[in-house]
Amino acid sequence: MSEKFPKLPIGPQSSSREIADYIIHAFETSDIGGICEAVGAVIHLHNVSDIAKKAGIERPSVYRAFSGKKKFPNFNTVLNVLDAMDFQLQVRVRRGGRAKRARLAQFRVVGNLTSDLETKINFENMD
Repeated sequence: MSEKFPKLPIGPQSSSREIADYIIHAFETSDIGGICEAVGAVIHLHNVSDIAKKAGIERPSVYRAFSGKKKFPNFNTVLNVLDAMDFQLQVRVRRGGRAKRARLAQFRVVGNLTSDLETKINFENMD
């Protein structure tokens, strides 16, 4: 999963759509370091102090969190920083999904309530 994230040309003249595409491309690599570097590059296109204030974290923490080094930000920090830059994380179905979905066992509940609010329930597997 450590696919190297290529540097794409984004800068102050880049549109919001181009910047969003840049971040999306980083997420598509599934490389945490690359994602952090991409978000960090986008942060530098903004006033870092404003981003930190809107995200509710200290400015030095923003720099550390998105440097792409070994210590990565927590998920809440990522969401707050993206939100502070007016971006929103979305989930979509990946082609050729990685893991199979779990098959839920079907159960029939057999039980009764007693007068002292104690519930006695037996599960019978329906497979």
